[in-house]
Amino acid sequence: MRGGGRGVGVRDGGIQPGKLADRFGRVATDLRVSLTDRCNLRCTYCMPEEGLAWLPKEQQLSDDEVSRLVRIAVERLGVTEVRFTGGEPLIRRGLVEIVRAAAALEPRPRLSVTTNGIGLERTAEALRDAGLDRVNVSLDTLDPVRFEALTRRNRHADVLAGLSAAARAGLTPVKINTVLMQDVNDDEAPALLRFALDHGYELRFIEQMPLDAQHQWDRHTMVTAEHILAALAEFDLRPDEVSRGTAPAETWIVPGYKALDGGPARVGVIASVTRPFCGDCDRTRLTADGQIRNCLFATDESDLRALLRSGAPDEAIATSWQNAMLPKRPGHGIDNPAFLQPSRPMSAIGG
Repeated sequence: MRGGGRGVGVRDGGIQPGKLADRFGRVATDLRVSLTDRCNLRCTYCMPEEGLAWLPKEQQLSDDEVSRLVRIAVERLGVTEVRFTGGEPLIRRGLVEIVRAAAALEPRPRLSVTTNGIGLERTAEALRDAGLDRVNVSLDTLDPVRFEALTRRNRHADVLAGLSAAARAGLTPVKINTVLMQDVNDDEAPALLRFALDHGYELRFIEQMPLDAQHQWDRHTMVTAEHILAALAEFDLRPDEVSRGTAPAETWIVPGYKALDGGPARVGVIASVTRPFCGDCDRTRLTADGQIRNCLFATDESDLRALLRSGAPDEAIATSWQNAMLPKRPGHGIDNPAFLQPSRPMSAIGG
């Protein structure tokens, strides 16, 4: 098992041709693209009931602009994996065509979507046919009443139907993302894992991070990786011998169960707060309004939208993107007393 990732020391001080490298030698090959800041749920740990001030349409990237930036990232900057996020990406009308354009790139990147699952029953086959490889679906409870209290919407059945549709469409491994909260749903860890195992899904528990719009996150009430693993003691988990690489989840084998592909069943924990993996980070983020963020917790951004709309060539945009990655900090600094939560919430950054 691995904790905080490798140590980060200054190794490379400048732009590396064809790469999104920072001063510490980390190279970003995983692009997270937020397609919208809007969402059709109102999860209590993410945004207020009335929602947020959404981005005006003219500030958002068009479908063609998104596709162009993905192409530049893949063809010129070495990106090998693209994940479409939100807000809720399934409410983006052009999603299928954006996926289709990305799947046609050479070299072809791996393509995934992180979604709340609402609408996935309707779109899973179209997304597969367009070239999507897999999905991550957020599900924090198996109780429909508790789901409605958490999300302020009565859509639990739609999420379960979306999971089933994704599996039927072959968007595998179908992964579930779960955030446990003290005295809210932390009693459901075993039941959620059993549900995932019974259906062949791959469950990922995620420590709650300080990215809520209300700025009410409290480390002292956060359900930690240690607590999550203790709650799963009945499953007699074994450390996964497969290298984690740059993946954010630390994984364990669940004896006696198989995944949909016939391999061993796994459960993961993404311990961004208590077991940070910043030293192995390989991500770059593009917001729905065309800003590059070199870290989920960055407090500044770099504008690619202005370059796009001024008629800049691909080479200039690629260079600006590389410059945006250079000052990436060695770590998120949540443990630092001077830590400042980003002004944008997760729904506006993209996961």
